[in-house]
Parts: sequence; C-alpha cells; structure tokens
Amino acid sequence: MYWLVRSDGRRSALAVRRWHGPAEPELAPIVARCTGPTLDVGCGPGRLTRALADAGLAAVGVDVSGHAVRLTRARGAVAVRRDVFSPLPGEGRWAHVLLMDGNIGIGGDPVALLRRCRSLTGGSGSVLVELEAPGHGLWQGEARLAFRTVGGEVRHGPVFRWAHVDAVAVHGVAAAAGLVVRDVFRSAGRWFGELAGSKTISSACAIEIPAPPVQDGD
Repeated sequence: MYWLVRSDGRRSALAVRRWHGPAEPELAPIVARCTGPTLDVGCGPGRLTRALADAGLAAVGVDVSGHAVRLTRARGAVAVRRDVFSPLPGEGRWAHVLLMDGNIGIGGDPVALLRRCRSLTGGSGSVLVELEAPGHGLWQGEARLAFRTVGGEVRHGPVFRWAHVDAVAVHGVAAAAGLVVRDVFRSAGRWFGELAGSKTISSACAIEIPAPPVQDGD
C-alpha cells in the first residue's frame, strides 16, 4: 500500500492498483468532455491516455517518470517523458489538458500549474481537474510518499512540493490563473472541475502527435 503523507500530518491512500487497470467508469464524463486533442499531464501508467485514444481523440500522456511512460506506451498509447513546465509538443494548440488523480498538486503551486496548462491550450481550451471534496480548502506544502514493504516495514520517499485544492477553493485558484470555472461536478463520489480561458474553445486544433522515440526513457 502507498500513501501521500503531508507535512501537516494528513495521510491519504494512493489508488496505485486502480491506476494500473483500465480507466474506471467514473472517468467517462471526463472523456466525454474532451472533443479535440488532449494532453494528459501526470499520466502515470496511462489508463486515461489510452481511454482518450480509444474514444478517437489525439491524446498524449506526459510524465516525469520513465517507467510510467513505458507503461503508457505498452498500452498502445502515446506518451513523452517531460516535466509539464518544459517545452511540450503542440504548445498552445491543445483543446484540453487533464490533471487527474490529484495532479493539480504538481509542483506545489496550483496557480502556476494552471497558468501553464492555460498556455498549453493557447487560452482557447479547457483544463479538466480532479478536486478534493468541499471542506478541505487549499493546502500547499511539502509531502512525501510512504509505502509498506513485503516485510511490513513502512518506508518514506524524498520530500517534494505538493498541493490540494477542493471544489470550493478551485474558484479562487482558477481566477488567479486567468481561468474561469465552467462547471464543478461529481462522478461516483469523486469531484471534478472544468476550467476554461476567455477565448472560444475550438475542437479543430491540428496537432502532430509525436511518434515514440527509439531511445528508451525519452
């Protein structure tokens, strides 16, 4: 079992087994809201990237983990090993950017992350995010992963910056990033938000999906 342990003492279980399976039914509304090229940020093993491709969409997963990228490609989906703040394919031309499974916390600064996602759409697309349930507010700080070994020992990984945003706090965070909250909705007990820029969304963005590189881990 894996947990995310925050510096304030809060500990939450990570659904690692779920991430390695097919996209769960509660993600169907996310896929349905994607009508054009979609970037899956923090794609992990690629279950959602593959679901988007199966829906006929041009989709690319992005993750800093080479192992995650290899797993995504093994599903038959496209993924690149990059930091979301580094240059990415199709800059400014994505119709949608996804931040699922708590990935709005990447880097510990959700405003900066959402600004980056907005730039990836050129201000004319949407950012779909998974949120904490109302009542958790906005939290920013340090966190680390914890896991239990086969022998029962609990070990901790290195500290990194992280954030949590709930379904209420997202309004202020989005506004600070130049986005508006178009919708907040629930699916099977989980909370999601659809954020958009001021420009009209177009699903006709032409993006060349990169072919997987020959060298491993790129």
